[in-house]
Amino acid sequence: MPDFCTGAQAAQLIPDGATVLVDGSGGGVNDPDLFLRQIELRFLNEGAPRDLTIIHVSGMGDGEGGGIDRLAHEGLVKRVIGGHWAWSPRMQRLAVDELIEAYCLPQGTLSHLLRAIAGGRPGVISQVGLGTTADPRQEGGRLNAATKQDLVEVIELAGQEWLFTKAFPIDVAVIRGSQADELGNLSMADEGLLAETLSAAQAARNSGGLVIAQVRERVAAMSLPPRSVRVPGVLVDVVVEEPNQRLSFATLDSRVLTGRARTTGSGLGPMPLSVRKVIARRAAEELCRGDVVNLGFGMPDGVSAVLSEEGLSDQVVLTVEQGHVGGIPVGGSDFGMAVNPWATLDAGHQFDWYDGGGLDVAVLSFAEVDSDGNVNVGRFNNRISGVGGFINISQGARRVIFVGTAAVGARVSVDGTLGVQILEEGTPKFVEKVEQISFSGRRALDTHQDVLYVTERGVFRLCPGGLVLVETAPGIDVARDLTPIIEAKFSVAEDLRGMDSAYFHDDRLGWPALPMTQYKTV
Repeated sequence: MPDFCTGAQAAQLIPDGATVLVDGSGGGVNDPDLFLRQIELRFLNEGAPRDLTIIHVSGMGDGEGGGIDRLAHEGLVKRVIGGHWAWSPRMQRLAVDELIEAYCLPQGTLSHLLRAIAGGRPGVISQVGLGTTADPRQEGGRLNAATKQDLVEVIELAGQEWLFTKAFPIDVAVIRGSQADELGNLSMADEGLLAETLSAAQAARNSGGLVIAQVRERVAAMSLPPRSVRVPGVLVDVVVEEPNQRLSFATLDSRVLTGRARTTGSGLGPMPLSVRKVIARRAAEELCRGDVVNLGFGMPDGVSAVLSEEGLSDQVVLTVEQGHVGGIPVGGSDFGMAVNPWATLDAGHQFDWYDGGGLDVAVLSFAEVDSDGNVNVGRFNNRISGVGGFINISQGARRVIFVGTAAVGARVSVDGTLGVQILEEGTPKFVEKVEQISFSGRRALDTHQDVLYVTERGVFRLCPGGLVLVETAPGIDVARDLTPIIEAKFSVAEDLRGMDSAYFHDDRLGWPALPMTQYKTV
């Protein structure tokens, strides 16, 4: 049977120099934040534990000192291996200032790595990350000069190149559940997703490590239905009961977001006419009936709103990398959860499906695009946001639609009569060379992906010769509004056409249905 104790007592169990895996997701979803606070308090009061290696598969935190940022103290942390860093600005600062060793590896690779550690395998072999920042011929996931050790190497197997990410022991796994019975069996019935919770516990236990679970309540032994138990008590050493545990930092509780209840309608109202809506409408034009789709964080979730407004939400299957299939993904700081999903999988199983080609379409944001079609979302202007599931999603999808404005900070007017008017120019996002490669244009061409870059001013396609402008928005003149702000090399298609003028009006588009897909047999 596990020990039931306070968070302060459990924090005393973490030794100096330990490798600590923290399971959860961004915005406080499944985040054991209340226990992480106890680790921080112990360090501030006692100077221990010290020199920890912290592993987090997904982004974690609230951007204001919560989550992983509670551990962002010089001396407490020696090394961080994370899939996404945008939610933890304090930890980013330690990395930028060279005060810790810092890695960012693809979220799906880290998810699968936990399963490899649990299974006693040497690591993960995958083509995910070839040609990107995860490739050791570039950064190998290293984020600063203080980070020397290679965690990833290139190998050849069956006549092809692969990336091999090495396994390592986990000394402590910090996980979260909803209820724990007196035998330590954990239910996640009131959590927003399943994350890597089971794999995390198995990896630590089979490494000879410690498993600490934060839960909202303790229940009687054997009172949980066995099929509701996500982590068996045999894997759990310590349980910390935290009755104030929230669903996320933004949401105290929600039967809809935990899947205990369904709601009518999508909950998405019409978007006001804006640059964001124009881009979302053009991206939605690429979808076909029956497509399995991933919508990235930020601007891509506008596609979901457009589909809802047109009454077409049920014609595609929306998914998120945290494990939900079907339904409507939630945006903002509750990203990773979904309303009315068809099914909720462990994140590792979702990434199996993604990596193997299960996605028809990915709609993803971009921070920078260069002349070769490479995309950067992970590092720019001395900020480390990290790649999250971006590399897995963008490499695994048959079609990729990158969405974003052509420039940062530009003031742009959208009008049904005048089209797009540039009121004040901004800083280019299409550059000669991206600062870091999160998506490799060369690999996309080698694997015959269909890649578009949709902006409010026009649409580019990735072709063997580079970027080709294939559409322009009404009101946009190539020489006046594109050539001066697009630093990346591009050519103009001989059959250059205009974007549908309906996208620039406030009225519904009136699409009767999405077209049947031409990419797969139905």
